[in-house]
Amino acid sequence: MEILHVGAECYPVAKVGGLADVIGSLPKYQNNKNNNVSVAIPCYQTVFRLENNFECIHWGKLKLGQFNFPYSVLKETTDKLGFELYLIEIPELFDRPNVYSYRDDIERFLSFQIAVLDWISGRSSIPDIIHCHDHHTGLIPFMKNYCCKYEKLKNVAAIITIHNGLYQGIFTFNKLYYLPEFDLIHIKELEWGNCINSLASAIKCSDEITTVSTTYLNEINYSDNGLETLFQRVRNKSRGILNGIDMDVWDPSRDTMLEMNYSVTDFSEGKQKNKEHLCSLFKMNPDKPLFSFIGRLYNEKGADLLAKTISSALTTYKNEINFLILGYGDIEIENQLKQLLEVYKENYHVHIGYNEELAHKTYAGSDFLLIPSRIEPCGLNQMYAMRYGTIPIVRRTGGLRDTIIDFEDNGNGICHDQASAEDICDAIQRAVNLYSDKDAIGQIRIKGMNTDHSWEHVSQEYIELYNLIIGKRHEN
Repeated sequence: MEILHVGAECYPVAKVGGLADVIGSLPKYQNNKNNNVSVAIPCYQTVFRLENNFECIHWGKLKLGQFNFPYSVLKETTDKLGFELYLIEIPELFDRPNVYSYRDDIERFLSFQIAVLDWISGRSSIPDIIHCHDHHTGLIPFMKNYCCKYEKLKNVAAIITIHNGLYQGIFTFNKLYYLPEFDLIHIKELEWGNCINSLASAIKCSDEITTVSTTYLNEINYSDNGLETLFQRVRNKSRGILNGIDMDVWDPSRDTMLEMNYSVTDFSEGKQKNKEHLCSLFKMNPDKPLFSFIGRLYNEKGADLLAKTISSALTTYKNEINFLILGYGDIEIENQLKQLLEVYKENYHVHIGYNEELAHKTYAGSDFLLIPSRIEPCGLNQMYAMRYGTIPIVRRTGGLRDTIIDFEDNGNGICHDQASAEDICDAIQRAVNLYSDKDAIGQIRIKGMNTDHSWEHVSQEYIELYNLIIGKRHEN
């Protein structure tokens, strides 16, 4: 089976969040099942692009309304990621360092989708499955189905995986002319809320829809920024498939970024050495329990609650616990967290930005990882944390509910229900009490490290879904 994954990110080529980890891992495991799997993402000006070898295997000119953009398809020559990687180079739109947050993002990602379809429609071999990820690729199913120039792709099956339904790729109908020619009888397949909605269109036009956890699939049927009724309408072609993690990349026994490697059979010394190293970087006492947060600093992640939580907890425990924050995002939240440095210099540190090596060190060296998300479609951080023997403290929502059970219920973490500083502080209090019981905390660490969140099972679920889709198309 020939499978093409299309997305905006792919680790280690370009990463903003968990989407990159998924697209950088799932295809590799699918390739191991005798499929021909490839990935196409935009060509950003990243370190990976500059330090690796690519060959141009196709070039052309794409039309975006009245604009014409030259584009090239670059293939990584060694398949070092475990699959064929293609970068779609559109110099005028993507020769920039960042993935998102440009004023012309609609034009950027629409041109990317058109370039992908132009390229594969001209190939002698076309995919059996186009697997789209989030709204940045959400118009591919519509264009494949209805745009005249892609008639050759009409029978190719398409699936959309929703990693975060908050972001939908919405723009007004005055940009309709950007799309290649199609019969206006199909215009309702683009529309939602009197606008063109890329995610809504993908939901309507894809053969199947997946979300990255079962609980998140249930949640978006009742609360997802205006798409609730649409999700309810297509429930019969929707399913939740929990993400996995790359057990080769996230392996404390072989992780070259750690101060000392360790496994589930000898984690005590290894975690302590990594904790001592991490605390030395930020001048904190390693004898105190260390609570960390790794992620984007936005309200949906509960990051706006961190400053109040940390201040309250450090006051309550008279500076007998430590906090480390690693992330970036909302400027106001960043400033709140920076201001705490003036008050809690010995027990707190914040690193604004993202650093992959520091993230690995933090998973290994922390005792607890705070994940107080308001919305968490799947969450990978709790899986990474458990893999490294760090106990997740999570709010019960989305994939966090599906993966973490409270230790008082013989589970693998600490759970709370409300997105509030008070609830998080209560969870921290329980964590502090647990920290003093070395046998109990050791058993929870072992349980987490032994949990199998690999892509092996997940990749097979997707292969079975692809076969189901193809079978249905042949029946029709």
